[in-house]
Amino acid sequence: MMKMDSKEEIIRLLRKAVKEYDYEKCVELTKKAIEMGVNPIEIVEEGLTKELQAIGDAFGRGDLFITDLVGAASTVEGAMKVLQPVFEKNKEKIRSSGKVVIGTVEGDVHDIGKKIVASVLRANSFEVLDLGVDVPIPAFVEKVKEVKPEVVGASALLTTTLLKQRELIEALRKVGLRDKVKVIIGGAACSEEWAKKIGADAYGVDAMDAIVKVKSLVKELTEQSPMLNASSPRKI
Repeated sequence: MMKMDSKEEIIRLLRKAVKEYDYEKCVELTKKAIEMGVNPIEIVEEGLTKELQAIGDAFGRGDLFITDLVGAASTVEGAMKVLQPVFEKNKEKIRSSGKVVIGTVEGDVHDIGKKIVASVLRANSFEVLDLGVDVPIPAFVEKVKEVKPEVVGASALLTTTLLKQRELIEALRKVGLRDKVKVIIGGAACSEEWAKKIGADAYGVDAMDAIVKVKSLVKELTEQSPMLNASSPRKI
């Protein structure tokens, strides 16, 4: 039986569970923290997110592997599933980093890389709407119209589907949405040169690179549109 006599101790143990990718322990500790009356926002910001950011920094330095990043992100997602009903019941709001629509383009059914990026984005307080794989361009456009994200991400691992990324950008331009949303592309078939050629705003080399660039794109869009405050509290 775990003994915890302070908020500081349970936050410390939560960070340790994330660091060790201990999904079950993280979920158990999250439930215990709620029972103890710890503010759910503190659980997220002081416990889960801080440790995930530390792991992301270590990955960026080359000290950890992608499996470490995925393990930590999945662990945090488990805790967030416990916290979500609490936020809804208490009408609590946590600070959202922004909203992202993501999917693998039509003709391509590769899912692993996209799922990793979506998972890490969620663990970094982004609202992520994952459209799945083999997503037609109109589906991307309709979702952008519906949810008004700051960023849309299109993945393509097959060279035969690369043109779909360009079609997406052209489709957004045709309906007058291109200047309202940033576009990041990724996938094994992509490159920095391809992103520039088709007019994408960024190219994500891997999950951690995508996080850094998505954060930068959200900041850039916010600065371009003073009425938009992507970092304000948002119910998630």
